[in-house]
Amino acid sequence: MFEIMWDALLDALIDGVKLLPFLFLTYLAMEWLEHRAGDKVNKHVQKAGKFGPLAGGVLGVVPQCGFSAAASNFYAGRVITLGTLIAIYLSTSDEMLPILISEKVDVRIILLILLYKMGIAVTAGFLVDLFYHKKEAEHAHIHELCEHEHCECEKSILKSALIHTLKIAIFLVVIAFGLNLALEYGGEELLTSFLSGRAILGPVIAGLVGLIPNCGSSVVITKLFLEGALGFGSMMAGLLVNAGVGLLVLFKVNHHKRENLAILGLLYGIGVVAGIVISLIAS
Repeated sequence: MFEIMWDALLDALIDGVKLLPFLFLTYLAMEWLEHRAGDKVNKHVQKAGKFGPLAGGVLGVVPQCGFSAAASNFYAGRVITLGTLIAIYLSTSDEMLPILISEKVDVRIILLILLYKMGIAVTAGFLVDLFYHKKEAEHAHIHELCEHEHCECEKSILKSALIHTLKIAIFLVVIAFGLNLALEYGGEELLTSFLSGRAILGPVIAGLVGLIPNCGSSVVITKLFLEGALGFGSMMAGLLVNAGVGLLVLFKVNHHKRENLAILGLLYGIGVVAGIVISLIAS
């Protein structure tokens, strides 16, 4: 019992430490934008944001645990568009790439998966911005993060960035600890039983599993695919939806709850629909 709890806590702390540099640099950049340039830089960033989904979709495939977390913070401050955020969420997926490489999967299959994720992410991102760009441009406000967190943004950029980083890091460690415990107590076997042999409902169920903000979900999805228990379309649905800790950070820092739920639903819908279409094409 104690050993399981210790392992769960240790894994959560290690994941939290890995995220610290990403979180700190993200908040430092946001504080600098707000203090040094304010609305002028926001307007320029929003104009450049027309190509944000392309950059987000391409960079998101790089296996870095903090990218989706950084994106969530930038979106909460309206530094990036909703389409860019969705593109990053869709293209990133925790442990998928390291597992595929370690299992010596054919390079062509790995490239196909990455190209699918990248293509779907970029396309979806541009389509989202096509419909929501004007709405987002009306309220660019990095400073709202400071107001909600009650930090001393006006006094010190460095201090404010540190406060934000520590608050989010502690929040993520606590959540990760709970998720690790759940997975240790039979959660991984439960995920396997739900995903295995579900040809029709595969993308729907895999998408739900992918929403779990823990590396365990991407590990299970990838391993089941490699074992032949999960189809390519179902695997893609789960990995497209799997945004790591990005969604957790979004619900923590973006205080528009209905908007967060809408983003969650949008991400899930895109991932599942894409997975079903891929399944139909592959069949």
